[in-house]
Parts: sequence; structure tokens; C-alpha cells
Amino acid sequence: MSDIVILGSGPAGLTAALYAARSGRSVAVWEGPSPNGPLINSPLVENFPGFPDGIPGYDLLDAMQRQAVRFGAEILPRTAASLRPLPGGGALLVDETGTETAAPALIVATGASHRPLGLPDEPALLGHGLSYCATCDGPFFRNRPVAVVGGGDTACTDALALAALTPSVTLIHRRSSLRASAVLADRVLSHPHIHPVWDTVVDALLPAPPSPDAPSAPPRLAALTLRHLPDNAVTTLPVDALFVAIGLDPASALLAPWLPLAPDGTIPAPDTLTPLPGIFVAGDVADSVCRQAVTAAASGCRAALAAVRWLESRPSQENHP
Repeated sequence: MSDIVILGSGPAGLTAALYAARSGRSVAVWEGPSPNGPLINSPLVENFPGFPDGIPGYDLLDAMQRQAVRFGAEILPRTAASLRPLPGGGALLVDETGTETAAPALIVATGASHRPLGLPDEPALLGHGLSYCATCDGPFFRNRPVAVVGGGDTACTDALALAALTPSVTLIHRRSSLRASAVLADRVLSHPHIHPVWDTVVDALLPAPPSPDAPSAPPRLAALTLRHLPDNAVTTLPVDALFVAIGLDPASALLAPWLPLAPDGTIPAPDTLTPLPGIFVAGDVADSVCRQAVTAAASGCRAALAAVRWLESRPSQENHP
């Protein structure tokens, strides 16, 4: 039995594993249904400290995982189907096969998934002109035409960030007014670089034709097919990038029966602590503001240190079940 079980193998989970293992505790990381999370699909991460030339998401996560394993963390291809808090702290986990595992201390770092448009070419174009993170990928498209789809606070924040990089930002929204807060909406509507397109949805992502010089290169986004909802009129919008900001789905269902969730579905956990003894959270499943790899890693560190302190505070016979 491991002292600390960590659910999720993204930046938060792997950083938690590193710190917990270096403390001398036995650690098991359950990878979950999407090992390493969405960052693994990023072709280049430029805003993680220590990599001045950037690093592919796969390479960054591989290095983080190898570092955690070096100190004794065990990475397991398991997914938690349910959990039940234990009276003395920690939780009883049930995996996808029905097998039960007791976790004296549990760190939930299950992350959040970006809500996709559901279009056929979306997976192939992810990282090749299609992005769910303007903060991460916007600088790749400086002075190039881009679009944002969405009408809430995230979409407006993304549009404003992109407008500082390029004079051509098209904001596509399916309604006739923004859902964002009044302050953000006013900033967007008054910005000379942002051009709203109302009552419109993205019907298709159009890749550029293959280059004769590189016929096997991955496809890149070249344009969008837009449909105006009131009259179904179809137009084509040439863009180099589309940033999708239609919402996030935090993977918080495991704790939903036991804790009240925030309105956006995240788990309220000040300083990674939950009201359930021995259960901690880290990363995007608890973050409704930053949602960056570096902030997820930082919260994974805090969760691990909190879990170790909590185990040390228990009677000695309970420290190593």
C-alpha cells in the first residue's frame, strides 16, 4: 500500500509525485484516462521556466515523469472510477476494474479538459493552428490573422491578449451579445484590433493544401467556414490560428458526491486543502483563473508537502499502514 496516491499524471500530479517521493514516502500515480493531460499535445511550450528555447509538451512531461520515478514514484495505468473518504482520513479508491485500494493520503490532480467544437478536423489540427490556450500559443502568431470562438470571460480575455500581438483578431460568437463581464466586454468592443462576428458558428476547419516541398508534413489551419445562424449564410474566413474558448470541464466528478463544487465545476481548496482529512487537490481541477503548466506544478508541490505534513501528524502506527 502506498502512503500517497496521486490521481492524474499532468504537471500537477507529476510534481506532487516528485516532492512526495523525495520526502521518503511511497507514492503511486494513477495516470487516469488521459495520461499526462492535454499539455502532451502541445508542440512547443515556451513559458515553462528553465527552457529558453521552449520544449515540446511530450518531452517536458516525459522528463517530469522520469524525475519522479527516479525518486521512487510508481506510475500506474489505472483510472479511479469512484472514491469514498475514510473516517480516519484518506480515501478508498475503486479503479476501472472494480479493484479497491486504500489511500492513506490522496492528491486529486485530475485536471480539466477544454470543451471542443466537435468538428472532424479538430484533433488533426490541434497544435497546428488550432489551440485552446491563447496565453500558451498566441505568441506563435504575432502579426498574423487569428480568430477566437466564444463569448464569455475567457474568450474576451484571450481576444484582448491576442490583440496585443496582432492587429487582426476576429471574435466569433453564436449570440448577438457577449456573456462576459461588462468590463471585459466593453474593452473588447472598443478595441480597434478586435472584430466581432455575431450570431455565427464555426462549421468547419479548413486545412491548407499539402506543400509540394513537404507532402508528409502535418496539416495546418488555413481558414474557417462560418455559418450565420439567422439566415444560414456561409462564408470563409482565412486565419492562421483559431483559439477555442467555449469552456472547460474540470474532472471533479470523483469529489462531487463529497464536496460542494464551485459554479464552474472546480474544487474549492484553499492552499490545496479540502475539508476532507487526508485529501488534497492540485492543478486545473481546482484552478479557475491561471490554468498554466507552471501554476499546476506549483500547486502539485504544495499539495505534496501538505500531504506529507498531514501523514506526519498522525500517530506513528498510521504513518505507514
